Amino acid sequence: MKAAVKPVTGALLDRLVESLELAARHHPGEVAPPAAVLWTDADGQWCPVAASLRSRLHQLLTYGEYDPANRTGPAIWLKCVIGGTLDDPEIPEGSVPIVYLPGISRQTLRAGEECPPLLQPLVELQYRGAVWTQRNGKDWTVEAFMVSEEGLGLDVAKDTRTRASMLGALAVLAETPVSQLTGRRLEAEDFDRLLIGDPVRDLLAWMNDPEGVRKGWDEGRWKAFRSRCKDTYKFDPERDGETVAGERLGLAEEQTPWQGAWQRFTEAPTLYPGLPQLLRRSKPAGTLLFNQEPWPDENEDAERRLREAFLDLENVNAADARRILLKLDSEHGARRQWVWARIGQATLAQALEHLAVLADHCGSTLGGDTPDEMARLYAEGAFRADYAAVEALAAAKTLADAQAVRTAVRAVYLPWLQAGAEHFQKLLAQHPLPDHRAAPTVDVAEGECILFADGLRYDLAQKLFGLLEERGLRSSQQHRWAALPSVTATAKPAVSPIIGKLTGKTLPDDFSPEVGATGQPLTTDRFRKLLGEAGYAYFGSDQMGTPGNPDARGWTEFGQIDARGHDLQIDLAAQIDDELERLCERIIALMDAGWRAVRVVTDHGWLLMPGGLPKCDLPGYLVASRWARCAAIKGDSKVSVPKAAWFWNAADEFATAPGVACFIAGNDYAHGGLSLQECLIADLHVTPSEEAPSISARINEVSWVGQRCRVTVEPADSTFKVDIRTKPNAPDASIAATVKTLDDQGKASLVVEDEDLAGTAAVVVLLDDSGRVLARQPTTVGNND
Repeated sequence: MKAAVKPVTGALLDRLVESLELAARHHPGEVAPPAAVLWTDADGQWCPVAASLRSRLHQLLTYGEYDPANRTGPAIWLKCVIGGTLDDPEIPEGSVPIVYLPGISRQTLRAGEECPPLLQPLVELQYRGAVWTQRNGKDWTVEAFMVSEEGLGLDVAKDTRTRASMLGALAVLAETPVSQLTGRRLEAEDFDRLLIGDPVRDLLAWMNDPEGVRKGWDEGRWKAFRSRCKDTYKFDPERDGETVAGERLGLAEEQTPWQGAWQRFTEAPTLYPGLPQLLRRSKPAGTLLFNQEPWPDENEDAERRLREAFLDLENVNAADARRILLKLDSEHGARRQWVWARIGQATLAQALEHLAVLADHCGSTLGGDTPDEMARLYAEGAFRADYAAVEALAAAKTLADAQAVRTAVRAVYLPWLQAGAEHFQKLLAQHPLPDHRAAPTVDVAEGECILFADGLRYDLAQKLFGLLEERGLRSSQQHRWAALPSVTATAKPAVSPIIGKLTGKTLPDDFSPEVGATGQPLTTDRFRKLLGEAGYAYFGSDQMGTPGNPDARGWTEFGQIDARGHDLQIDLAAQIDDELERLCERIIALMDAGWRAVRVVTDHGWLLMPGGLPKCDLPGYLVASRWARCAAIKGDSKVSVPKAAWFWNAADEFATAPGVACFIAGNDYAHGGLSLQECLIADLHVTPSEEAPSISARINEVSWVGQRCRVTVEPADSTFKVDIRTKPNAPDASIAATVKTLDDQGKASLVVEDEDLAGTAAVVVLLDDSGRVLARQPTTVGNND
């Protein structure tokens, strides 16, 4: 699937940092972070930006001569740094080391025992770590990063002179705002022009580090710079100094050269880390400031006032808290557009955007005369309150800010959540949710698979829905009720193809059903065996299944939302976006592997409340097992809390906590009870964006001899063509030397010339004369599976 192009802001260096950091944290199927990220660069193209990157990425290490001051050294030294056996240099806590390998190709590392001895200590990191590469498995060259949608998405001429000029100008190009490079085809002259001189860049570079820049320039360049500053900016760097420049930059008026310099700074502020401190020193005393944005201390004071205002909400009633938050948003909202927000120094103003949404939605209690009516109202927009709370919590980056935001969230969110849960529970007393006899079976057609994502709450599923559409996929959705109690043991099998093979007799301590035919408790092994008997092949979170097999149907599981919620509690909020991105990438990978559609299901939602959910007492001697929001009642014990029917046997009841309370104290994150957030779940069906072709054709055989792939297709049609791609619906993801037309026997032979791609996962695609994909078959370059 071809991802939607997102606008790139900042400079090449900013995007490079983002991409390297993404490689360190974003690995579908992996629970633990990689030991290191290996950055191979066979031609050493990226060397001109290595020094600039070291100042931005303190976890960046470089392979080379021993120079610990610049975090550079031989392989054995790098291995010791990564392993934590050396005190210096220190890798920042929570960071994954990034190892830059100039002059080393990925093929060299993959050579195993044939790898040069001095490099061999790093070979095993390929398997414990990650390699920063393009999606097609190739190293990132400068040109590839410039033109790729995963990089900058620029239009660059492909002639030899342009390539040479681009590499020659890389040090300057890396710090040029992308906005200056878009909207036209870039050629050699454009890159050469960057080297001639850029007065605005020179001015900002000098203001950022006056002493360092002056030392780095010869006398001729310094004199030329002074002359330009006198003519254009009406000041003398040598006589007036940097604080005069800082004052004039901060007081810049529209339609002046100083305003142009300010605009350049705001486009890529991370390139000039010394400017904020200069602006602090340069702020004029006793001057009426009509524009407060340029002065970082003004933003800091506003953040401090906002932090205090949030903390003051602790003992304010919900109605007043909502009013105060909306008023604060009108006062501070403009700061979200300031440059300081771009560099993470206005996090409370950004959190306030979500708090205002939360306050607005919490202004009215969710109503409805039946659970289904309540669900309809929730699905039409009330779910946004829940996601706004998550986004607000995630926005805070420091402990002080987190405490302030949590106080504000709790003030407006807890009363709304409690009122909604109480109303929902009253409705359920009159209108119980369906049990296993009335619940619909989850199944898919041939060539499709089911992806189970534990704890994909309804509001998160809506965000995932949007991410999939951004990437060019079509999604349809419906909602359904979770099985009760809303815990995985009960609810996961209820959204599977084997629901009809399960039953419940006596409610067990762990709430799991039994296999109807044998009366045995449902275990993981029995679950997977029953899936196989139902025609569904189970495959792991790091596998793609066999979509090319006849009658293929699959079941796979992915995601750590629920597990992270139990482990991290309120800190789950900061992990949600990463989890959704991982889910999205997993779905795309499944589609690219050949599945015609992916059905995404989940078992339950959850509650998340800073400061903890209220405690409800339930004596332990009355229950056989007690979970956060539900409990199995012991024998004929009488409990004083509400009860509800077990999904697998309505004659058996379990104890449920009232409202949003918990039977166990200290839970910010919990599920198992009766609330819309726990019980209403989404069911997504994801397909490619294009209509399925009406022509019936299939790939019968794919075989490899070295780098040559032989393909057999049925029916034989000389208008059909075959290609090998890393993404089946993206022609620019082709890795074959040429696209081949079938012969009269329905056969074609293709070659992958790049030996570095051996072992790369790919897809053989069958195309009609218009280029539509008629059929696809996953494969591995060079391997006969």
